[in-house]
Amino acid sequence: MDRPLCKTCNKRPCAVNYHKGKNVYYRSKCEQCASGRSPSLPMWYQAGYRMKNKCDKCGFESKHPEQFSVFHVDGKLNNVRYSNLKTVCANCQRILHKEGITWKQGDLVPDF
Repeated sequence: MDRPLCKTCNKRPCAVNYHKGKNVYYRSKCEQCASGRSPSLPMWYQAGYRMKNKCDKCGFESKHPEQFSVFHVDGKLNNVRYSNLKTVCANCQRILHKEGITWKQGDLVPDF
C-alpha cells in the first residue's frame, strides 16, 4: 500500500504514526504540517542578498552555485546586512575553518 498524502498540504506523504503487527498506521498530516513548521527561505535570502558566482575571498568564479556558501562575517546569523554577508567558495570555506576565523555559515539554500 502506498503512503497517503497529507490532508493539509496534499503534497508530502503522511507521517508514520505507529506499527502494529504487519500493519502501518499513518497520521493525517506529514511531519512538516504536523509540527507547524513552514518551509522557509534563509534569512539572508529573505533580506535580498543573493549568492554570487564569484568568491569574495579569492575571486574564484564558477557556473555552479553548489560550490559556494554564504558566511556571516561577525558570526551573528541574525545580522543579514549586506556588509556582513560574504559568498565563499568551498576551498576558502575549508581555509576559514582551519585558520580559526570566526565567520559562520548561514542557512543552507534550498533547491528552487
